[in-house]
Amino acid sequence: MNQSISTTSKRMTFEEFLAYDDGTDTRYELVDGKLVEMPTESDENNRIARGLFLELAKLVPLALLAYRDTEVEVSGRRATCRIPDLLVHTEESAAALSGASRSLVTRDMPPPALIVEIVSPGFANRTRDYRYKRTEYAARGIAEYWIVDPQERRITVCQWVDGQYEDKIFAGENRIESTVISAFELTAEQIFAFAQN
Repeated sequence: MNQSISTTSKRMTFEEFLAYDDGTDTRYELVDGKLVEMPTESDENNRIARGLFLELAKLVPLALLAYRDTEVEVSGRRATCRIPDLLVHTEESAAALSGASRSLVTRDMPPPALIVEIVSPGFANRTRDYRYKRTEYAARGIAEYWIVDPQERRITVCQWVDGQYEDKIFAGENRIESTVISAFELTAEQIFAFAQN
């Protein structure tokens, strides 16, 4: 996403974040207790995200897929809640949301199986996706975290192994190897080609 905009200097608790409503359709993440407005995505990133969603939908039941509409509470210095670009639930995390009034995976629920973030241009965005979210998703025990980087034209697949992430980098005609979606057949280049379609 493009540079996020911090909307307040007051730190919120997770409970205050859950109750927050400014009467608009603006989407917010909670980052270390600060409410952060999520700006609109670039057209290129939107096309990549939609293309990946459609490919994942061929391999995973729709009930287990989320497209920019599910919040995930993660660990941070203070209360933190992220909205991933794409998410693949486990049966358990999907069941935990059954009947919920808000699509929010809290820390007391089973974690999703896979999270995909598409990096937007800018140093702050790169730092957020490669450093902060990587640490947060690892601490949450999410089996795989994909960092899709259109600028570098590479995909980093972080796989949960013995309590930490191990990274595999895919570029060009390298087929993405996933332990969560083992039938996934696309190459990095095919994924970035979604931006042209």
